[in-house]
Amino acid sequence: MTRTVAVLVRESMARSAPRGVDPGRWLEAIAEDTYEMVAGLELVTPVLATSVTGLDEIVWPGTEIIEIGEDEPVKDVLKRLKGEQAALVAADAPDLPPLLIGKLFRELGRAQITVSPAEGGGAVALACHLPPPGWADPDLDEPDLVATLRAQAPGRRMVATTPGWHRLRHPEDAERLDHGLEGWESTRALLTAR
Repeated sequence: MTRTVAVLVRESMARSAPRGVDPGRWLEAIAEDTYEMVAGLELVTPVLATSVTGLDEIVWPGTEIIEIGEDEPVKDVLKRLKGEQAALVAADAPDLPPLLIGKLFRELGRAQITVSPAEGGGAVALACHLPPPGWADPDLDEPDLVATLRAQAPGRRMVATTPGWHRLRHPEDAERLDHGLEGWESTRALLTAR
């Protein structure tokens, strides 16, 4: 089974920069930490899907970088991924536990698309078989993505959920980062330097 995990980086994610932190550096840090988590997973190919230029320095050599439009629909990004299964992870979740990505893929054994909901609405990540199901038009910022996908699905049990996590969408969200969790070194360094 070939699996791809793409980190989705959009310029708008820089809006979550805490006061006193440069938004560009913040975006680069959270994207790097999320990418590092994905690149450390076994049996997956990491990819960066980004509307932001200049992020080639945060990825390992040989990593594919897919340039996307800022508002390019998730379904179109998924169509550009390779492999038999793919996951898309929002870059604004730098402390996402890697185990949650594994749970997304495991649920594909019984569903066509799986969603890890985000606290406060939307999704942190989703996974599907490739090519993605034609009926699905997911948006990681859709307030109730699971309900929307289930309404789009032609049958029951085509959409599964896994445990959720939080995303950094507003400056105050940085306070949600758990300093007891490993990883997210770049984001942590920015927060302690201000």
